[in-house]
Amino acid sequence: MPSEFVPTSATLDAVTASGTASTRAPQRARYGALWRLVPRELGFLLLTMPIAIIGLSVLMSLFWTGVGTIVIYVGFFIVVAAFYTARGFGIVELTRLEWAGRPSIPRPVWEKPGAPRTFWRSLFGPFANGHYWLYLLHGMLINPILSIVSWTVTVVWLSVALGGLTGWIWEPFIPQGGRDVFLSQTVVDAVFRTHSTFDPTVGDRILYFIAGVLFAASLPFVTRGLTLAHDAVARGLLGRWPSEALQREVADLDASRGAAVAAEDQALRRLERDLHDGPQQRLIRLQMDIAAAERKLGDDPEAAAALLAEARQQAGDTLEELRALSRGFAPPILQDRGLVAAADSLAARSPIPITLESSLEAGERFSPEIERNAYYVLAELAANLAKHSGASAARLFIDRSVDATGAPWLNVWLTDNGRGGASLLEGHGLRGLEERVRGLRGELVVESPLGGPTRVGARIPLA
Repeated sequence: MPSEFVPTSATLDAVTASGTASTRAPQRARYGALWRLVPRELGFLLLTMPIAIIGLSVLMSLFWTGVGTIVIYVGFFIVVAAFYTARGFGIVELTRLEWAGRPSIPRPVWEKPGAPRTFWRSLFGPFANGHYWLYLLHGMLINPILSIVSWTVTVVWLSVALGGLTGWIWEPFIPQGGRDVFLSQTVVDAVFRTHSTFDPTVGDRILYFIAGVLFAASLPFVTRGLTLAHDAVARGLLGRWPSEALQREVADLDASRGAAVAAEDQALRRLERDLHDGPQQRLIRLQMDIAAAERKLGDDPEAAAALLAEARQQAGDTLEELRALSRGFAPPILQDRGLVAAADSLAARSPIPITLESSLEAGERFSPEIERNAYYVLAELAANLAKHSGASAARLFIDRSVDATGAPWLNVWLTDNGRGGASLLEGHGLRGLEERVRGLRGELVVESPLGGPTRVGARIPLA
């Protein structure tokens, strides 16, 4: 039995202090996180106006030249060039935002899925695609205006911060002769309504240093706010529309359904083939042995007994084959104890030694569909390992992960030291497995160079 923990007054004081410190720690952590992105955001903001001005000049020249010469048909091609150029500048903006630390913005659907790419579609398509017009609007109007404002604020804020912090170094070298207006003296006289008597040169240095500290301390908030402004504009004008995301979702669901139907059909055909080649042949043999024993029962009892013994052996072998087939789909241990225990049993039965490594918690369970399909993937990989790999050892990994969007995934990986050469091409055994995983809206990854090693893994979404 574990000993009971009795909190003392010192312990309570420590907990209280840690609780107070923990409320301050996230604030410091958030401020520190802002500072960590300042170099990227400064790089993004300082390059914004030059890139925007270049884009404005190029797009204005192309578009209006094309509009002005469209009557002689040449302008039509120039306008199309302006569309594609605007698309290029927009992609540059999205890439720069990602480099500045902002989350990736989904790219637009430039071409209708499944539509063939032809010359005429490439020529007339931009006129009917609203994304090209929005990219043109962004490059010719919105981005130049926003960039001039953000670039100006950034340069002013950075200049005041650096100048104020370093003014005490370089200000003594600036001639002060003939100067009769000092900012610090003017501020003090206006605030306190008196005539100051302090040295205005020293006062200006102190005032500039205080301003530098304040501007430097607030610099992360300024760069983050300006970067967020560019990010919001880019998401509204350069990102994918919600309707396109819905269309893509419908297309993915349709593909997943087709893959699931194809994988199920393959599984049924495989079961039919296995039943035909295994238990069915043994049952036919068993029927023939029993008929022969019936014929010999009266004339030759010893031969009949031998045939019945052989028939009993055939019945036992048939039962074992049926059990093996059932284990390939949903063994009882999978239903009773979960995926990790079933994978451990699968590794123990493998003719090639398999070491199991799992980061899942003891007894962690998933939905029956997820566990059954994950086990099918593992069983198929273990079967391919025994038949085709030529390996002497393998390792099986099972873990759970979360992607950048917060969605949970179940990952199963099998690595071996075999000859390699596994492929997802048509006609290979892993092709049907890929269709099953794709039917679950997951993905199958195969890394198997010639000479090995082979690494095959499946990622299955848990949501």
